[in-house]
Amino acid sequence: MPNTARLAAIGFDADDTLWHNERFFRLTQERFLALLADHAEPDHLADRLLAAERRNLGHYGFGIKGFVLSMIETAVEVTEDRVPGGVIHEILSAGREMLEHPIELLPHARAAVEALAGRYRLVLITKGDLLDQERKLAQSGLGDLFDAVAIVSQKTARTYTETFAREGVTAERAAMVGNSLKSDVIPALEAGAWAVHVPHEVTWELERADRPEGHPRFAEMPDLSGFADWVESLSA
Repeated sequence: MPNTARLAAIGFDADDTLWHNERFFRLTQERFLALLADHAEPDHLADRLLAAERRNLGHYGFGIKGFVLSMIETAVEVTEDRVPGGVIHEILSAGREMLEHPIELLPHARAAVEALAGRYRLVLITKGDLLDQERKLAQSGLGDLFDAVAIVSQKTARTYTETFAREGVTAERAAMVGNSLKSDVIPALEAGAWAVHVPHEVTWELERADRPEGHPRFAEMPDLSGFADWVESLSA
C-alpha cells in the first residue's frame, strides 16, 4: 500500500542554511566595535548592541537595515549623543557593503534543492528585509527551483501552517529544514511538521533555543548532504 502520510512539501530556510549570512554580521560588528573602541569596552559595547537589536526587532524586523539602525542607536547612546559624523558614515558604509556582498552558497545546498525539486513542493521560508532577501535568492541561482517563496516578519507555528496550506499541503505532510532551532525547528514542530536542524558555524544570540530532545519528528544533520535521502526515507 502507498504511504498516505508521505511528505508533499519541503520548506527551506535561506540565511545560513542555503547561503552564508551571519558571518557578515559578525565581521561588521567587529568593525563597529573598533570604531567605538575609545568610548566603550568591546564586550560592553557588544552587549549594548545586542540589547538594541532585541529592542528594535518589533520596529525594524530582521535584516541588515535594522542592524544598521541598531548600530547607529548604540553609537549615539555610548557617546552620550556626541558620536562623530565620521562614525555614522562608516556604519552606513558597512551596511551598504553588507547589502552588496555576493552570495556564497553553503556546501551541498544546491545539490539538496536540486534533488528534491519537481518531486515535492519546495518553499523558501525566510525572515528579513524583502528587497535584500529577493536579491540574495536571485543571486543564489536557486530561485527557479522553488515553487513558492515566503518572506515573513516572524516564524511561528501559524506561519508554517498557513505557508504550507497555501501550497495545498497540511503541516503534517511537510518538513522544514534550517539552522535556527528557535525559528526553523521549534515552531515547525509545533505546527505538526517534521523539522531538521542543520547547525551553522555561527548562530546569532537571538536565534538560540534548546534542542527538542526526544521529539519524534525532529532530526539533526551536520550539513545538507544527507537531507534529500532523509526526505526520501520518510516517503518510502
